[in-house]
Amino acid sequence: MRPYELIKAKRDGQKLQPADIAAFIDGYTKGSVPDYQMSAMLMAVFFRGLDDAELGAWAKAMLFSGEVLDLSETPGLKVDKHSTGGVGDKVSLSLAPLAAACGVPVPMISGRGLGHTGGTLDKLESIPGFKVDLPVSEYRRLVREVGACLIGQTATLAPADKKLYALRDVTATVDCIPLIASSIMSKKLAEGIDALVLDVKVGSGAFMKKVEDARTLARTMIAIGREMGKKVVALLTDMEQPLGRTVGNALEVVEAVEMLRGNAPADYTEVTLALTAEMLVLGGKAKDTKEARHALFASIKDGSAEKKLRELVKAQGGDPAAIADLSKLPRAKQTAPVAVSTAGFVQAIDSEAVGLAAMALGAGRERTDSVIDPAVGFVLEKKVGDAVSAGEPLVTVHYNDDSLLDVVKARVAAAYRIGPERPAPRPLVLERLE
Repeated sequence: MRPYELIKAKRDGQKLQPADIAAFIDGYTKGSVPDYQMSAMLMAVFFRGLDDAELGAWAKAMLFSGEVLDLSETPGLKVDKHSTGGVGDKVSLSLAPLAAACGVPVPMISGRGLGHTGGTLDKLESIPGFKVDLPVSEYRRLVREVGACLIGQTATLAPADKKLYALRDVTATVDCIPLIASSIMSKKLAEGIDALVLDVKVGSGAFMKKVEDARTLARTMIAIGREMGKKVVALLTDMEQPLGRTVGNALEVVEAVEMLRGNAPADYTEVTLALTAEMLVLGGKAKDTKEARHALFASIKDGSAEKKLRELVKAQGGDPAAIADLSKLPRAKQTAPVAVSTAGFVQAIDSEAVGLAAMALGAGRERTDSVIDPAVGFVLEKKVGDAVSAGEPLVTVHYNDDSLLDVVKARVAAAYRIGPERPAPRPLVLERLE
C-alpha cells in the first residue's frame, strides 16, 4: 500500500499489515517517506493505537532499521535494565557494577537528561575522563572483558527511532504508550541483550503519573519483548519524591559509590537491589531474588562491586581514583541551605518541581544543546516523613552562579509540603509484572 493509503487506513481505525508497517518505517528511515506523512501517521496512531500484532511489527521494523548487535562471543546471558526516567535516579551507576560483579554481563546503552529527568550519560561524564561515545567494537570488547559497558546510542542502532523521536517531540505525539514502548524496546533489543528488567517510574517525578498508565506501559513493553523472544520483567517503582538524597550529576555519582559501600539511603538502596536481583535471576546467577540479594550483599561487603565500578571507569577512559577518592569529582564552589519557616513533618515533595529547579541551576538541560554543570545540584536533608523544626534546612543547594540562587531556592522550597502529621510510608516497589 502507498503511504497515503496506510495513513488513511490507520486514521479510519483499520488494522495495518506487518509488511506494510515495515515498508512504511523503512521508507521513512531512508527518506522516501517524508516527515509530513510520518507526522500524519504518528497522529493517527496517537488516536487509534496499535494492536499487539501491529505494535510487534512496528517495534520490529524500528529494531531492524539499523544494526542489531551480536554479543554471542560473551559467555552467559546478557541482561540490561531500563528506567523510564525520574529525579535522583542514579540506579544504573550502581546496578551495572553490582550485576557484573555477580557474573551477569551488562550491555547498557543509556540516554541523556532532558527536562526534569536526569540522564545516566551526563552523570557518567561528571567522572573525569569518562567516555560514553565508544565505537561498537569497543562496546563489545568491554562487555566481554569487563562484564559491563555504558555508552550512548550510536548512529547505527535503531536509526528509525532517532528520527521518529525528534518528530514526535514537535508533533505532540510523545505521550503515546505504543510509541513510547516501541521507542524504548527497539533501542534496548538492539544492544544484543537476552533479557531486560524495566524500572517503570510512577508519580510526580515520572512521565507516568498514574499507576494504571505505568502498568499499561509495562505490559506493552513486556509484550514486545515476548514477540522478539526476550524475557522481560518490569517493576513499577515510586517516584512521588526524588530517589535517594542527591539530585545533580557528580552528587549522584557520590551517592552511587556510597551505595556500593553500603552507605546509601534506604530507598535508593532498596530500589537498586530489587532491580539488580531480578537481573541476576534472569541471567541465571540466582534461582530466586532471595538468593540474588544474598549475592549482591556479599559483593558490597567484600568490595567487589566497587572494584568492578573502578574497573569499568578505567576501561572507559575515566579516572578510577575519582571513585576511590570522591573529593576528586567536580564540586560546586558554594552551598546554601533552603530552610523551612514552620515546624512539622514533610508530607510531600513535588519531584518534578525539584527536577526543574535542578535544571534551572544548570544540572539538567532544557534543550538538547544546553550545557550542563556537573558539580551543581541538591542534597535533600529532609525526605517525606521526616520531622523538621522551624529554621532547619530542607535542602542544601550546591551552586556556582550567584545569580541563580534566589530563584532556585524559592522553587525548591515551593516543592515541599509541610504539615502537622507524619504521612504513612509509601511502598517503593508497587508491582512486579512479567
